[in-house]
Amino acid sequence: QTFGRGGRARRFGRRLFYFPIPDEAPCKREQEKLSGVVKNLHRKLRRKYREVGDFDKIWREHCEDEQTLSEYALAMKNLADNHWTKQCEGEGRIECCGAELKHGGFRFYFHSVCQEYFLDGGMKRMLEKDEKSAKLSMAPNASPSKLLTLTLPHPCCSSISQLGKMRLLDVGSCFNPFLKFDEFLTVGIDIVPAVESVYKCDFLNLQLQQPLQLAGDAVEAFLRQLQNPIDSLPAQLFHVVVFSLLLSYFPSPYQRWICCKKAHELLELHGLLLIITPDSSHQNRHALMMRSWRVAVESLGFKRYKYVKYSHMHLIAFRKVCVATTSDLVSRNYPEMLYIPQDFHSTEEEECADVPVQVRSEFEDDQLAWGFTELPDTPYDSDSGESQGSSVPGFHELEDPILLQS
Repeated sequence: QTFGRGGRARRFGRRLFYFPIPDEAPCKREQEKLSGVVKNLHRKLRRKYREVGDFDKIWREHCEDEQTLSEYALAMKNLADNHWTKQCEGEGRIECCGAELKHGGFRFYFHSVCQEYFLDGGMKRMLEKDEKSAKLSMAPNASPSKLLTLTLPHPCCSSISQLGKMRLLDVGSCFNPFLKFDEFLTVGIDIVPAVESVYKCDFLNLQLQQPLQLAGDAVEAFLRQLQNPIDSLPAQLFHVVVFSLLLSYFPSPYQRWICCKKAHELLELHGLLLIITPDSSHQNRHALMMRSWRVAVESLGFKRYKYVKYSHMHLIAFRKVCVATTSDLVSRNYPEMLYIPQDFHSTEEEECADVPVQVRSEFEDDQLAWGFTELPDTPYDSDSGESQGSSVPGFHELEDPILLQS
């Protein structure tokens, strides 16, 4: 029996009842259109990078295309405000990852990480762990004065309770989600802001100045008086830097590495770099990639602090443990270690991967269940037209490749 659009059938006993439901097709089509804007821009950047290879030129032209960037920013904001929901079965990675971002996940997780690290003793525990490791790695004949130095508390720990607000830089901020937390003094930046509270800034080409020699309240006053657009910032200015879906935006591993290097320079010693990157695969599908990322980021002077794999994304927290980075990191191929699976895809493979997974509707589930109720209680022999006595298939049937395929 065929039912019109906007309805669903339910079976009660031997009777079918029809329940009208609202037509969600227009909203669904709009969501797919907005998601297409986001995905097509990412795909376009990767295709250009494969064809041209000059990521500086590609990025410069990309930043000059204000119309495309404005469309992208509005699409992301519209998706975040109106379309991302918790129910994302059968959706693409953008929709599902967006649902997790919108409904709770990363903001509250990162807020709790910062709370634990800066205010609840997490930093102190990590520094004590570092000191213990340093002691164990030292030669047995180390001088007592050197051992005493390692046991002294770090000055940053004694003043952490007088931190004031945690200064947070949200790169690629979109809709500035961290503004809702009073514990943060948030500076959101983006190449094309979608809301007024986000500053216009090209993070890849951001110029870094000498660190401010000011007290904490004076630094907060400086941040509250930033002018739009932002072309430069002092080094060692922030306690937290957030990359939310940022690194996978760039078509080149080197650009991702430059972003992490700038984050290191903008963070105070023992500050946190928080990274979100999309991945709808199971827990261990891209374990090697995550290991590669960890080695690359830690080469800059970080240590991993936390890691969580959600259904559609990775959330990683790194703490800054060194003031300066080594100069020969590029020659050791560390930038290439910040790869994503799409770096190795052809244009045709990306388009095939973008086809959404087909999921049965509730009505189709009801039809399928109803069909099973009509089957005979015992297996049916189509050759003899009679039911067979045993419902358990023979061993040879279970091993038959055609049956297994079915």
